[in-house]
This record gives sequence, C-alpha cells and structure tokens, in this order.
Amino acid sequence: MIVTDKMLKEKYHNYVNVYSKINSEIKKGNLIRVVRGIYETNPNVSNYLLASSVCSPSYISFDFALYLYGLIPERAVNCTSATYDKRKKKVYHTSFGDYIFYDVPKNVYQYGIKIMEEGEYGFWIATPEKALCDKLYTLSPLKNLHEMEVMIFDDLRIYEDELYKFDMNLLKEIEENYHSTNVTLFYKFMRRLKDEQDTK
Repeated sequence: MIVTDKMLKEKYHNYVNVYSKINSEIKKGNLIRVVRGIYETNPNVSNYLLASSVCSPSYISFDFALYLYGLIPERAVNCTSATYDKRKKKVYHTSFGDYIFYDVPKNVYQYGIKIMEEGEYGFWIATPEKALCDKLYTLSPLKNLHEMEVMIFDDLRIYEDELYKFDMNLLKEIEENYHSTNVTLFYKFMRRLKDEQDTK
C-alpha cells in the first residue's frame, strides 16, 4: 500500500528519530521510496497503480493507456500520464520504473477521465477517446484527413475495430474543449469512419 511521510510520522510517533526509523524500514525492505515523501510497502505492485501519487493531479493517458485498453500492439514500458500547469514534461525515475507526465490544457483536463480501483489502489485514467486525443495533441500538426489516417493506422498502429467503439458524443465534447488542430482533425476523421461504417 501507499504510505506518506505524514502517515509514517503518526505511526512512529513514539520514536525519538522518526526518519531514522523510516530509513531502517527501507533498509529492511519493508518500505520502498517512490518519490520524496511517498513510499510503497509492496515491491511487486504494478507501476501504474502508483502514478497518481508520483505527481498530482494526474491521470494515466497517452501510450500507456492505449496499451492498457488494447488499442495498440506494442507494450508501453514507461507509465505516461497527463497533468497541467507544469509547463514542461516531468520525468521521475523510481524503483518501480519511469513515470512521464505531459501537460494538457487545463480546460480539457476534466473531460474523458475516470477513476478505477484495483485491490486497495485507486487511480485516475483517461478513457480510450481521451487517451488518443492526448497523444495526438503532443504530435506535430497534421494537414488533412489522409495524414490523420496514416498517423492512426500506420504510425500509431491503432486497431481499427477498437475505433468503432468510440463514444462520438464524448469525443465531440473533448474536441470542443481541446482547441487542438490534431484533435479537431481526428474528430472529423472519426465522423467519416463512422459514416462509412453506417453505409456498409
């Protein structure tokens, strides 16, 4: 489980030197330091379950979320998340792997995210629609629908069958608040894809 400095200070309040006790527990392997002030007691915990504690506020997105949802074939090694107002990419190297946080516009942050629970852990994650929009936001602006199609299927290698499951109402809400060339182009691409499916 995740524990903080505050929790440990309360637990070890009878010790003369609390930090000496914490360091002792780290050496014994009972505590694993994640980042400053945050510790984990389970050495085998999945890295993404700790992401929201590494940098807050944040939610899992981009390549890692696309991989978790089965939208792309490649396994994402680093846990990628979205945050806002950090001004630049933030990278944390930890015992549980690397965590990468990218800024997204603050006004779109709240759309297309949900909280999930796994055992005693809770974490925020983007919906498939939001994760792909976040990914496209980080890329150089595309010019037309053909370039978007190449990006989606050839470069990102998104499974086409998964796109048909996308919620167009949610996608429209994300697009309207993102104010991103790529996200707007992707919404138009998805409308065309859905229209083609409906005519079959």
